[in-house]
Amino acid sequence: MKKFMDEDFLLSSETAKVLFHKYAKDMPIIDYHCHIPPREIAENKSYDSITTLWLAGDHYKWRLMRANGIDEKYITGNASDYEKFLAFASALEGAVGNPLYHWSHLELQRYFGIDEELNQESAKRIFDACNTKLQNGELGAHKIIKDSNVACVGTTDDPVDDLAWHSKIKNDGFVSGVVIPTFRPDQLFQANGKLFSAYIKQLVEVAGRDISKIQDLYDVMRSRMDLFDQVGCKSSDHGMDEIPYVLATEEEVERIFQCLMRGEQITENEKEAFVTAMMLFLGKEYAKRGWVMQLHFGVIRNTNEKMFLAIGKDTGFDRIRGNVSVDGLAKYMNHLDKENALPKTILYSLDPNDNAVLDVLCGCFSETGVKGKVQHGAAWWFNDHLPGMRDHLEDLASRGLLSSFVGMLTDSRSMLSYTRHEYFRRILCEFVGNKVENGEFAWNEERLGKMIQDISYYNAKEYFGL
Repeated sequence: MKKFMDEDFLLSSETAKVLFHKYAKDMPIIDYHCHIPPREIAENKSYDSITTLWLAGDHYKWRLMRANGIDEKYITGNASDYEKFLAFASALEGAVGNPLYHWSHLELQRYFGIDEELNQESAKRIFDACNTKLQNGELGAHKIIKDSNVACVGTTDDPVDDLAWHSKIKNDGFVSGVVIPTFRPDQLFQANGKLFSAYIKQLVEVAGRDISKIQDLYDVMRSRMDLFDQVGCKSSDHGMDEIPYVLATEEEVERIFQCLMRGEQITENEKEAFVTAMMLFLGKEYAKRGWVMQLHFGVIRNTNEKMFLAIGKDTGFDRIRGNVSVDGLAKYMNHLDKENALPKTILYSLDPNDNAVLDVLCGCFSETGVKGKVQHGAAWWFNDHLPGMRDHLEDLASRGLLSSFVGMLTDSRSMLSYTRHEYFRRILCEFVGNKVENGEFAWNEERLGKMIQDISYYNAKEYFGL
C-alpha cells in the first residue's frame, strides 16, 4: 500500500517522478483565469478562520455537503465556523474519487504542514491548527501568492469596473506576482427585458458619455478596453450558453438595440443576431490589442429555482448543458479569420463529450509563428478531476499538439487553490511518463523536461504576452 498522498502522489513510474520533481514542481504559476476579488490582494486580506478561507463562496464544497444530506444551515446558513467545518469534514471523508478530497489535502499539506486525513475525528485538531496559523498572521493574501510561486494572477472584471484595486496593486508593487484584469462583458448579452438597459445606464455613468445608438455603445466599449489595456489586461473572457452566428444588417442591429434600450422583449433570432454583432465587434477589438479571447460555454445556470430564489446565483446549482452545437462558433471564428481579425482564442466547453469536436476545431485555425493560436482550454469546472484531466490530455494529444498547450488555471474564488496547478502537473507528468514507459514515445530527458516546463509555465507566458 502506498503512503497517503506522499511526495510521489499520482506518479507511478520513475519517468513521471523525474519529470515532476526535476522539471514541473518548482515552475512559477500563471493563473490566467480566476475569480479572486482584486480587493483581497490589494488589501493583503488576512483570514481569521479556515472556514472563511475554505467554505465561504466555494460552491464545489457546498455541492459535496448537500450530497451528504447536510442542512443548509451548515453550508450557507448561520451555523458557527466550527460546525460548518465539521460538516464539511463529515462529507469529505466519504468523497472517494472526488477532486475536493485531493485538493483539500494538498492545501492542508502545502499551506498548513498537515499530513493527516481530514475527517470527523481529526476535524477539531485540524481546525485549531489552521486557525492558529491564520490568526498569527502567517497566511495573508500576499504570502499565499508568494509562497505559491505565482507569477501572474488574471482576475475577472466587468467593463464598468474602475479597476481602482488593480491600479493600487500595480502602483504599490507589494505582491511578488503580477495581477492583471480580464475583460468580462457578460452583462452586455442579457438581451431581454430591462436588465440590458439598466446595464447600459451603468456604462453611461462610468464612461461619462451618452449611449443612444449602437455606435455609441461600440465607442464606450472601446474606451473601457483602453482603460483595461492601460492597467495590463491581456485577455477577455465570456461565459455564454453557446456561441451563435446569425448575421444581420447594421440597420437591423440598430433596430434590435433600440428595442433593448426600451426594455422590450425580442425574439430568440433577434437576440442571436445582436449577440453575433457584438461578438464580431469585440473579437476584432481584441485582435487589435493582441488580447486573448476566452470563450466558456455549455452551462445552464440556476437549475434549482427554489434555491436560486433563497440564496442567489453561483451557489452550486448550475449544470452541464448537453448537445451544444459548435457550428455557430466555427462560423464566428471563420468570419473573423477571413478578415484577419481572429485573436488568439481559448475554448472551454463544460460538456466533456465536446473534447474531440473542440480539439479538431482548434486545428482549423493557425497562424505562422504562433504556437497553438486556438487552444482547447484546460478541463473545466465539473471536469477538473483526475479522469477528466487525463481524458482531456489524451484527447488533446491524439488530435493536436500537446507541447503547445497553455496548461492549467484555477477558475477559483479561493486563495488556496494554487495547488490545483500542482495537481495538474502531477497528472501531466504521469500521462507523459506512461507514454515513455510503454514505449509509445522516445525518452529524451532534456526535450521532455522542456516540454513539461513549457506546458506548466512558458507557453502561457508567451501566449498571453506576459
